[in-house]
Amino acid sequence: MTNNARFYGHGLPGVQELDLRGKLIVLEGPDGVGRSTQIALLREWLEASGYAAYASGFKRSELASRGIESAKQGHTLGNLTMALFYATDFADRLERDIIPALQAGFVVLTDRYVYSLIARAMVRGVNKAWLQSLMGIALVPDAVLYLRAGVDCLLPRVLASRGFDFWESGMDYLGYSDYYDSYLEHQTRMLAALDALGEEYGFQTIDASQPIERVFAELRGAIQGLIQDLKPGSGPSALTPAMR
Repeated sequence: MTNNARFYGHGLPGVQELDLRGKLIVLEGPDGVGRSTQIALLREWLEASGYAAYASGFKRSELASRGIESAKQGHTLGNLTMALFYATDFADRLERDIIPALQAGFVVLTDRYVYSLIARAMVRGVNKAWLQSLMGIALVPDAVLYLRAGVDCLLPRVLASRGFDFWESGMDYLGYSDYYDSYLEHQTRMLAALDALGEEYGFQTIDASQPIERVFAELRGAIQGLIQDLKPGSGPSALTPAMR
């Protein structure tokens, strides 16, 4: 079964008329909510069930990922420039990885999408309408599964794993001298922004404060209905060069 590509806005130049045989499933949610864990579990489940699965995420494009990391280390770029940098990373992954995988019939699982990019820039004062126009290159996903947990739940998870991150704590713009206070404020703002975007874009919210196994069961249940028209084992036996 094929479906024509749908974009939120103008789309990518030259790729508006596409037949996509796969499914694009987005996992959204704040820092520390368990997205990467659930992506790994879902990919393993899909592949064990005979589906071709591919995972994508931020800062993974060959074109922009190194530049973003370098810019973040130097703290030299403004919020508009960083938004453009992230949009470049997303556009490169969309064209080189996500669209080819969907054309080949893969179930594409992406760890965050343009909504997190919009939310991150919004809390830093960038105009929402401009951001949504910029991200008009994005395909409309088949589902956006929003892993949501309160800051009181996220905090111990972050502390137990890698600790506070400069950018995920909003230290670049809030002006706090203490990571703890900055993290609480930034993640509170991020949750508010993601909640609002969820209302606008129709996220399916899943309580991520539950045990990992329960969250996985709910995600699996949400995805099963979406992939029922894809035949297990119908995907390609080998990845395209862009996805190796």
